Amino acid sequence: MAYYCVQAMRTGFDVFSGYKFGKMTEGKWIKRMIFLETVAGVPGMVAAMVRHLNSLRKMKTDHGWIHTLLEEAENERMHLMVALQLRQPGALFRGAVLFAQGIFVNMFSIAYLISPHFCHRFVGYLEEEAVKTYSKCLQHIDHGCISHWQTQKAPDIAVSYWKMAPNSTLKDVILMIRADEAHHREVNHDFSELKTDEDNPYMPGK
Repeated sequence: MAYYCVQAMRTGFDVFSGYKFGKMTEGKWIKRMIFLETVAGVPGMVAAMVRHLNSLRKMKTDHGWIHTLLEEAENERMHLMVALQLRQPGALFRGAVLFAQGIFVNMFSIAYLISPHFCHRFVGYLEEEAVKTYSKCLQHIDHGCISHWQTQKAPDIAVSYWKMAPNSTLKDVILMIRADEAHHREVNHDFSELKTDEDNPYMPGK
């Protein structure tokens, strides 16, 4: 069920971002990245909030999940901050993000209250689609419309965040983002297999 929900979202997103129609351009890639990260930053924050409030209400430990979920949300937000260094979206795009976020935050919050296992499986599949997107982006860097990203300097915010070499390029940034998404995929699939009162196997920063 989680897989098919993600595929339905992916189809709508592909249409909205122009991914399925015409040639991909640098502008389309940047818009796709920005919109993707505004969505990807929601689940970790919502899940952490629900577990935080649950821990307070029941006066019991969270078993270490909250820090990993907050780290995920912050990491996705930083992906967005990096993408915004490449282009600032217009009012219409920002309105679409506001609308989508309003729907997704509420739906995911309700879903997480009902079934955390489903939600983490959903996010695992969502992150897999992100890995595919960034892999496709790397192909376009190597052989497509954004080949100049092979040499274009990485934004300072990215160099600082990932502690990259000063001469790093945008291609290096995309590789780092893809690695992050792959890690989130594994973490969420692992969480979907755990009981909600089992200890988090991931230490802070891991």
